[in-house]
Amino acid sequence: MTQPSSTPPAAEAARRAVSAIFMVNGALFATWGVNIPGVRDALNLSAAQIGTALLAVGLGSICTMPFTGGWTARYGSHRVTWVVTVACMLSLLLPFVAPNFFALVAALALLGALNGCMDVAMNAQGVTVEQRLARPIMSRLHAYFSLGGLLGAGLGTLLVGRVPLTTHAGLVVGVTALVGLLAGRFLLPDQTQAPAPQSDQAPRRVPLSAAAALLGVLCFLGMLAEGANYDWAALYFRDVLSVPGGQSGVGYAAFVAAMTLGRWFGDRARTRLGDERTVRGGALLTAAGLALALLAREPLLATVGFALSGLGLSNVVPVMYGVAGHALAGRGIAQVATLGYGGFLLGPPAIGFIAEEVGLGAALGLALAGATLIAVLGGAAFQLIRASTPEKQTAA
Repeated sequence: MTQPSSTPPAAEAARRAVSAIFMVNGALFATWGVNIPGVRDALNLSAAQIGTALLAVGLGSICTMPFTGGWTARYGSHRVTWVVTVACMLSLLLPFVAPNFFALVAALALLGALNGCMDVAMNAQGVTVEQRLARPIMSRLHAYFSLGGLLGAGLGTLLVGRVPLTTHAGLVVGVTALVGLLAGRFLLPDQTQAPAPQSDQAPRRVPLSAAAALLGVLCFLGMLAEGANYDWAALYFRDVLSVPGGQSGVGYAAFVAAMTLGRWFGDRARTRLGDERTVRGGALLTAAGLALALLAREPLLATVGFALSGLGLSNVVPVMYGVAGHALAGRGIAQVATLGYGGFLLGPPAIGFIAEEVGLGAALGLALAGATLIAVLGGAAFQLIRASTPEKQTAA
């Protein structure tokens, strides 16, 4: 292993800095999420227009993710993360000042594009810091993202309806942009790799390897299951289990709390069990939890099921991002993240369409099937990774 050029205190400072960046990213989307009804009312939008606007975020992300790996390879993940974090936080203000529907779509597409770039770059920087520290940190970084979401949602409950939308957004933008600006100073340059031959003639696009493709498919399935839990848990409790009013959010809350907790302690599991067992075991736990929730049809057992689903899913995507980064570098993360993000984009709407035909309970079986496939196909994915980078896989 190459000896790090930075001192251990610098690596620890970088870990705290990239943790802060993950946290502000979570706070950004929570702030937008809690204010969607206010923006809808301010612009008098229909449900279809809100759906189109939300789709713009995902499409914007998918447009920039494939290119970010090349940018991190050229400029370093530390520089790209620093610049894009500040830009992404500043762009959060734009949807709140949009004067009409078309401006809102443009603003959200820009926000999504910057966030897609930030997602890849900050995960690549996380891998760099993990390499310098010589211990797993990726699950904890994603826990900070979840924690940022909880903090952003909590602040939203205090401010929404009490202050103007732009005041709320401006406060969050100011604080998060400042945090990103300060944290960026402590990020680390990426490990120097073997000299890139013929850098002037290096292809702009790197072909999608079999390992990256299979990891991307697994990330797609993992994000599909995440999106299903996030978007449909409350509706499942209300419409299928007939849980009234505000109590219908209990399944969603159980999922989010368990996911945050699982990510906080996930690096310990990864150290003890290894990457493959963490991913495949987590997927099996998710499948078991969803099976319990969908078959029991009883609120208490369903709550336990959604909590198990969140605990199982908590480390699936972070670990696969880490594996892609270690084995395939920043471009690998970009390829895997781009494929995986499609699960967030396409999964929840697909469940909605299926639910129209067979009911929500049966439609959520799609998430259960996705988790099961991760457990089944995970072995092949990790085998491909070991075959492509045999010298790095002694600990996997």
